[in-house]
Amino acid sequence: MKELRVELKENSYPIYIGSGLLTQKELLIKHIKSKQVLIVTNVTVAPYYLSFLQKSLVEFQVVTIELPDGEQYKNLENINKIFDHLLENKYSRNATLIALGGGVVGDMGGFAAACYQRGIPFIQIPTTVLAQVDSSVGGKTGVNHPLGKNMIGAFYQPQCVIADMDVLDTLDDRQLIAGIAEVIKYGLIRDLEFFEWLEKNIGLLLARNKEALAYVIERSCLNKAEVVVEDEFESGIRATLNLGHTFGHAIETGMGYGMYLHGEAVSIGICYAADLSKRMGWITVDDMERVIALLRLAQLPVCPPKEMNAKQFLDLMAVDKKNVDGKIRLILLESIGKATLPVSVDQLLLEQTLNDYAG
Repeated sequence: MKELRVELKENSYPIYIGSGLLTQKELLIKHIKSKQVLIVTNVTVAPYYLSFLQKSLVEFQVVTIELPDGEQYKNLENINKIFDHLLENKYSRNATLIALGGGVVGDMGGFAAACYQRGIPFIQIPTTVLAQVDSSVGGKTGVNHPLGKNMIGAFYQPQCVIADMDVLDTLDDRQLIAGIAEVIKYGLIRDLEFFEWLEKNIGLLLARNKEALAYVIERSCLNKAEVVVEDEFESGIRATLNLGHTFGHAIETGMGYGMYLHGEAVSIGICYAADLSKRMGWITVDDMERVIALLRLAQLPVCPPKEMNAKQFLDLMAVDKKNVDGKIRLILLESIGKATLPVSVDQLLLEQTLNDYAG
């Protein structure tokens, strides 16, 4: 087992990465502060892994809620279902909420924990590549709105993150590949050496090589933790973690939540960002093609949806947390391995990218 730490003073916490962690009872219960525990999971994950937690928590007052599975269910209606369970069972502010699932479960569970009685402890147990390398670390929680993704939420750090690699054995190929988009992002924004490793070894990830997966999970979490420690509330460098996300969120919202997995939409968004970075004169055509080539090797989508036009993108991108005074600000690439802070871009160049880039 590897243990990393996110050093945020009183909000510091460990990230545990390894195999068989769900069966290590002591690892879990040392982070639980009272007898009351609510497990939030979904109908896909529960049949595989819920029993492991329940066996570890036989001495606790445990209630479980199984939510429907999918980005389209990441909304206030399902947050209220979590609140109903907490209130009906008279859970106090010392109760612990455990989020067992992918990014959707983690985001909703964390947001519910942040809001219930103004904050109760919670634990992240991510069960997808995307959640293990990105969404479970850093304390971003929230839900979607029909007009914008993740526009309702809070920064709220977990007690710990338990990334058990064994749960990835039951992850379907599409989810596995979608998570690799966030892995590639770390190489692009701040870790050239990692990007070069991915170019040579992407096949190992697709083949589910345990050693390769362990390496990318640890390296991605290290990158994420370093950024979060420097900028917990995204007032500066943390925004670079959103490379491709403004475009990607527009796709998720415009096409309907659940049509594209988050990583799939981010992959296309990274292509848009690379194209625009090239038009801005910051990266070369060769660099842009190198970025797209790695995404293709990872079997990620690089072509934008034909159903969306530039105006739809611009309207949806106008609803983004990085924007200031109504101006769209984007994370772009200064080079492979270095991202910009949010910058206002030339509207004409942005429209050219949206109109001309076809993958």
